[in-house]
Amino acid sequence: MARRKKIYEGKAKILYEGPEPGTFVQYFKDDATAFNAQKKDVIEGKGVLNNRLSEFFMQGLTNIGVPNHFIRRINMREQLIRQVEIIPLEVIVRNFAAGSLSKRLGMEEGTALPRPIVEYSYKNDALGDPMVSEEYVVAFGWANQQDLDDIVSLALRVNDFLSGVFYAVGIKLVDFKIEVGRIWDGDFMRLIVADEISPDSCRLWDVKSGRKLDKDVFRRDLGDLADAYSEVARRLGVLPAQTTHLTKPTLIN
Repeated sequence: MARRKKIYEGKAKILYEGPEPGTFVQYFKDDATAFNAQKKDVIEGKGVLNNRLSEFFMQGLTNIGVPNHFIRRINMREQLIRQVEIIPLEVIVRNFAAGSLSKRLGMEEGTALPRPIVEYSYKNDALGDPMVSEEYVVAFGWANQQDLDDIVSLALRVNDFLSGVFYAVGIKLVDFKIEVGRIWDGDFMRLIVADEISPDSCRLWDVKSGRKLDKDVFRRDLGDLADAYSEVARRLGVLPAQTTHLTKPTLIN
C-alpha cells in the first residue's frame, strides 16, 4: 500500500492527502494538550471519540443547512473532508463567562452574558493565539468585512444548533471555538465551518451539577478526561448508554 502524503500535523489531528482532488483525510490523535501545548498527555481512545463526535455535529449542521467541510467518516479515527483555505482565526462564541473572559473582566465563571459574544484570536502557536479585533482582521487582510459578517452569521447559527442539542441532554454550552475556511465553486467563494467540533473545542458543564465535561478537566486536573468525554458521547447517543470507559469504545454507526 502506498504511503499517504502528510499535509499537516497539529496538536490533535493530522491531515493527509485525500483520495480525490479537493479532499483531505483528517486523522484524530489521542494527544491532549493545554496552555499552548505546555501541558501534554496521551488519552487512549480520545481521538476515536472526537472523530465520531465531530461527525455527529457536522452532520447535524449539514441537516440544518450550515455548510461545513465534512464528507464522511472513513473509520474509527479518520474522516474524509473537503480541502479548504483556512482563515487564520479561531472564532470563539461565548454564552457564559469562563476561562480567559472571566480573567480579563473579573467576572465570576458561569455568569450569563447579555447575548452571545463572538471573539477572534489569531492562529499562531508561537504567539499564544492572541485575541484580535475586527479592525486587525481587516487591516492585515486575513478576511474582509463581508467575510466577517458571514463568519459571525455562521458562528451564531452553530451556537444556536449546539446550544439546543446540548441542553436537550442536560449540558450547558458555555463557549466554543470553530475555524472557518474558504472553498470555491468556479469563481464563487463560500465560507464553511472546518476543523472539528468536539469536547476539545467546547466548554461544557452539566446543567444540574456544574460538572465540567470538556478539556478543562485536563487543564485543571479535575479528574479523568476520558470519563468526561464518554459522558458527553453517552448522553448524545454516540456511545451506548451502558459504556463506562473510553479505552476501547464501541461506537454506534
